[in-house]
Amino acid sequence: MTLVADLKNQKTVQFILHCFSLRPAAVLTLLLSVLVAAGCSFLGPELQASQGQIMGTWYHVKWSDEGLDADTEEVSSGILSKLQEVDLLMSTYKPESELSRFNQSEPDVWFALSKPTTEVFDIAHEVSQKSGGAFDVTVGKLVNMWGFGPQYKPTQVPSDQDIAKALSEVGFDVLELDTASQKIRKNTPVYVDLSAVAKGYAVDRVALYLESLGIKGYMVEVGGEVRTKGVKPDGSKWRIAVESPVVGERRVQDVLELEDMGMATSGDYRNFYEEGGIRYSHTIDPRTGRPIKHSLASVTVLDPSVGYADAWATAMMVLGEEQGFEVAVKQNMAVLFLVKDGSGFKELATPGFKKLTGMPKE
Repeated sequence: MTLVADLKNQKTVQFILHCFSLRPAAVLTLLLSVLVAAGCSFLGPELQASQGQIMGTWYHVKWSDEGLDADTEEVSSGILSKLQEVDLLMSTYKPESELSRFNQSEPDVWFALSKPTTEVFDIAHEVSQKSGGAFDVTVGKLVNMWGFGPQYKPTQVPSDQDIAKALSEVGFDVLELDTASQKIRKNTPVYVDLSAVAKGYAVDRVALYLESLGIKGYMVEVGGEVRTKGVKPDGSKWRIAVESPVVGERRVQDVLELEDMGMATSGDYRNFYEEGGIRYSHTIDPRTGRPIKHSLASVTVLDPSVGYADAWATAMMVLGEEQGFEVAVKQNMAVLFLVKDGSGFKELATPGFKKLTGMPKE
């Protein structure tokens, strides 16, 4: 409907002339009534949002409703459904989850997997190989032993003997994954923890759901792992903060403008405990069986797949700034390392990260 076309209609001309004989308030009321009745809107697309708790953390999703038939409630319900599916499959805190049932299954017996869990195992396997074993989802027993899992909290630091015993049951080589048939088996009792991939993968699942609805602009965040597509309704890019790894505080280190990109961050400044004046990080090196000890405070990885970015962020935290930077450059990855430097942090960015973001500024 256009005004030019309406002005050609004699009845419309008469209506407009009549409007000029009314008081301004009456004219405004009448025109608004006509616009509403005609279904016209000059507001344009709006930003919709949904949030909640899942997988032991919060999720936040925003999207543009441009050209979207589904309402906010329907989209929000679909988002929660996708997140709950991943949680029910891969949680180590739910005894009925697919992953928990695999952990409790007998060795040398093929175990049928769902497609999502197969895809997460596949990501984990690839990152494990490319990181030289720095990333390993079979590290679960060590995570529990050091007091960062669901099973038990230690009253003291594990002994060398306990660590050695747990290490004998750690290693991706104890798993045999058949991606084509969606099945897996283990040759020894093993405790798998997919948490370092699952949240990122959940972000990807929600993103694919939004795209299936025809949504062209969105931001999905689950526990700090983020994926964006397109732009906001006003045409501006999504601005995502990189947190400064300061213990006990919430500060922004950098702000990235992302478009069609995923981001995952891992650090040692939130989940840790101290014993005998020593700080023990929740990030366990599967090669040594011990919490990491280096100057890397946090690492941010950019990748279109948040599942991969999530896994690689953990791998980089294990490797540390020197080894991690070397591997990241070799793999042509976009990575930002925040390294402890006195009372502050030094930013170390790969060429890929600088190319995507223009940061850090020299």
